[in-house]
Parts: sequence; structure tokens; C-alpha cells
Amino acid sequence: MKRTIYLLACIFCLLQASAQNNDLSWEELQKQYQFPQWYTDARFGIWATIGPQSVPLLGGGWYARHMFMQDVGSQQFGKNAYEYHRKTFGPQSQKGYTEVIHQWKAERLDTDELVRYFKSIGARYIVVHANHHDHFDNFASTYHPWNSVNMGPHKDIVGLFEKSTRKYKLPFGVSSHDDRFLGWWLPAFGADTSGVYKGIPYEGRMTKDDGKGKWWDGYDPAQLYGLPPEKRTPEYEAEVKKNYMLRQQELVTKYNVDLLWVDGYGFPYGNYGKEVFRTLFNNSLKRNGKIDAVGIAKVDKEPMLVKDIEAGVAEEILPYPWDGIFTFTHWFYKEDNPLMHNARSIIELTSDVISKNGNMLLNVELKGDGTIAPDHKEILNDVGKWININNKAIYASKPWVIYGDNLNSCKREIERNIVNADKDNVMKEAQKENFNARTANSAPYGHDEVRFTTHGKNLYIFVLNPATGSIDLPSLGLTSQEHPGKIRSVKMLGSHEKIHFRQDNERLTFDIPDKRPTPYAVVFEVQGAIQ
Repeated sequence: MKRTIYLLACIFCLLQASAQNNDLSWEELQKQYQFPQWYTDARFGIWATIGPQSVPLLGGGWYARHMFMQDVGSQQFGKNAYEYHRKTFGPQSQKGYTEVIHQWKAERLDTDELVRYFKSIGARYIVVHANHHDHFDNFASTYHPWNSVNMGPHKDIVGLFEKSTRKYKLPFGVSSHDDRFLGWWLPAFGADTSGVYKGIPYEGRMTKDDGKGKWWDGYDPAQLYGLPPEKRTPEYEAEVKKNYMLRQQELVTKYNVDLLWVDGYGFPYGNYGKEVFRTLFNNSLKRNGKIDAVGIAKVDKEPMLVKDIEAGVAEEILPYPWDGIFTFTHWFYKEDNPLMHNARSIIELTSDVISKNGNMLLNVELKGDGTIAPDHKEILNDVGKWININNKAIYASKPWVIYGDNLNSCKREIERNIVNADKDNVMKEAQKENFNARTANSAPYGHDEVRFTTHGKNLYIFVLNPATGSIDLPSLGLTSQEHPGKIRSVKMLGSHEKIHFRQDNERLTFDIPDKRPTPYAVVFEVQGAIQ
């Protein structure tokens, strides 16, 4: 019997190796790849972030790192983590991140209801957090025991979201942030530099034997935190990279993901990360008969990958798909700071992103119990109402010849709101678009600054900060260098109110009514401008 099982296992391995050998190479995939229409038409997606770091109410989006740092240096967004952890969970030398994992239950998580709601507010695809820099997997991982099925909520978070997303017939994506965990976790190998627990090592230096009698009995902390820095060899680091690859390959194939978003700059771990994307595309080809998947990374000149701009917007119309990712304040739910975004700023950013050929991917910071905070829900409701009113100008839209008119209507200083990131690394590695987004505290746009999109023969004008009266748009004058046609009609989306307009050689002038469908950016449909 044992011999039969052994032979069957060998045959399975040979078949698996043969299947992998039949996969197309990166170059072969590239020859037939086109960005899927479901993605380029979507323009608006929701990204749901949840994990053990959603449990603490203070401490910023890198809580797991900063809870081990008495001094966070320039990473001030995590300044509350150390003291909050000591008071809430216990001293870091006795109650480390394992305690945070243990207390995460996601007891009110209802993925059916969340996905139904996200679809109702206009999301055309759903992305869920698969792992963060904390090296903890939100899925049933064969290659990593520290995961949400084995501990914490004892739920396959990715699996639940995948099932619900399929139920509501939306494309499903995952985000992976794991490749920098070795450096990110270094504070976990330290100790307090002052106070009662001075010099007592933190949890990163604990061993499997230290878990005896604790909830994590049988689990090895070294598989969560990595080996202590002095024990890391080139061979060990190579094994870490291979494990990363195997975990992410399992992630994209087990859940048949349609979209993979990765953090960092370039491919995670170089060719290991590239191999994960190759698996993503080959899996999609086998399932669909064509490559219908999307890969997103902070890369340039990779024609099969969407360019990611974190908390920022491209400065011009890009000829290829890109996405801007935004969150209310921290990527994980926290109550440290006032909200950085409100409905107005999210709507303005969405208008700006899509006018430049991008997709808005809006993060929803789920609380540790799996619910949406009430104040966040209010913002999402307003954003959803606006998207549903103006969907003709959003879905399947394309840029016009220029992205806007009456630009720089307010004094525009480059804003670098670098939150949940290493500022020095961002300034060194990231392109200037990253973290350049306006926020709720930015100076308001002038009443005549606009963005444009098109859909078929219709031109859409997004008036970012409307006020009752009239506005002039020089780009739509008959002799403008943009060469618009003779305009036949101007209509305000979401309203039957008649819009008075006049077009001459120098400009298009039209009225902004006092009564508008929402208090935010208002959108006008123009016929005749596109010939």
C-alpha cells in the first residue's frame, strides 16, 4: 500500500512538472497579451484591507513593525504603536505580535454583504488583502503555517471574498506585500532600551520551544519573523524567496484570481516575483482560452503590467493603463488621525485619475471585526451616489486629447503625503507621482477647473468645484488647437434642467445651475465636440 501511494505521488509530481513545462514563457505570453477590457472599462474598483493589524485602534498602518520601536524616527505615522501595545496587550517582550494575531477574530465579517454593497456603490472589481509586510497569509496556505485559517479568525479570508465576488459576477483580485518582511521585521529582534523590561529580547528571538503552553504551541516564530539577522545565510534567503514564490503561485491558482497587485518597486524578489506573474497569466490562459488577468506593480516599461501609483496621480494622460490607489488615512483601520480623505476629495481624485487613462482603486479599511466604520460608510455612500449618477462618463471612458482645462486654478504646491511608507525610501525609489495626491485639506479648485473623458462620440466635462454661474472653457472654442466640432447640446448628468451654452471661436461658455444632483463635482455631457 505504501509503495502504491509513493508511486502515485511520484506520478503526480511528474505530471505537475510536465504541466509547468508546457506553460508559456514570459516572452510568449507577451506576444499575445492585451489588457483585458473588463479592467480598462472598469475605472473604479474597491480594495478591502483586513488583517491582524486591523485589531489595534492606534499605531498606524505599520503597527506590527512599530509596536517594537520605542522611537520610530521619521516614520511618525507609527508613533502611537509602542505605547498602545504595551498598555493594551502587554510588554513586547512577553506579548508580541502573536497576541495581536490571536485576538483577531473577524467575527462580523460578511463577505456577501460587503461585496453586494461595494457593487452597489459602483465597484467593477474587488481586490482583497492576501498578505502584508507582517508575513501573515489571509488564505489557506500550504507553504506557510502562519495564516488566517490556522489561527486568529480561523477563516479563509481570501476564499470567502473570492466566493462572494464570483456570486456577484465581478472580477476578483488580491494584493501581496510580503517580499520585504525580513527587513521590515528587524525591530522585532530588539529589546527595550529603557524601563522595567530593558534588555529583555522581543518576540522575534523566541523559538518554537518558547510556545509550549501558549496558544501558538507547535508553531515556530522564525517562520513568522524570519531567522534572527545574524543567522541568515545566502542559502536561507534563497529559501525565503522560493517560499514566497510558492505561496503566491498557490494564491493565484487556488483562487483563480483575475488581478494580482504587488507592493514595492519592480518585481518582488526579482525573477521570483516575475515567475508569480507568469503563473497568473498562464493560469488565466488555461481557464479562459485567453489571458484575461491583470498584473499591477510599481514598474515602468513592462507592457504586460499596469503601472501602480500609490496615493498619487499621473501628471499627464498616459498611453497605457495605470491605477491610483487611495485610502482614507492608514491602509489598515486606525483612529490615530483625522481622515485624510472625504467624499469630495475622493470624487475629485477619481475625476482626475480617469481623465488621464487610469483606474481608481479605493481602499476600504475594514475594522478588525470585519465591518466598515460608520464615518467611512458615509463617505462611501456619497461616492457611490456620485458614481451611479455619472456612470456614463466613467465606465468604459477614454481620455480626450487633453485631460483638463483652466488648469492650476489654485496655487498648486507638490503635496507629498507619505503615510504608511518609509519616506526616505519613497524619495529615493518612487517616481514623483507617488504620494502626490491632493487631500481633504488641499486648497479648493477654482470654480472653472475641469477634467474631460469621452465615451463614443460624447465628451464629458467634470467641473471639479462647481458654483452657480457660468464658466468658459478655451479648449472648446472653435479655433482651439484641440479642434473640437460644433457643439449641439450640453446636458447635466442626473438632471433634466436645461443648460444654456454658447460656443464661439475662443471658448465654450455654459451655465452651472444652482440646483445640482450632488454637492460634489458635476458632470456635463456634450454632443458635437467629438467629430
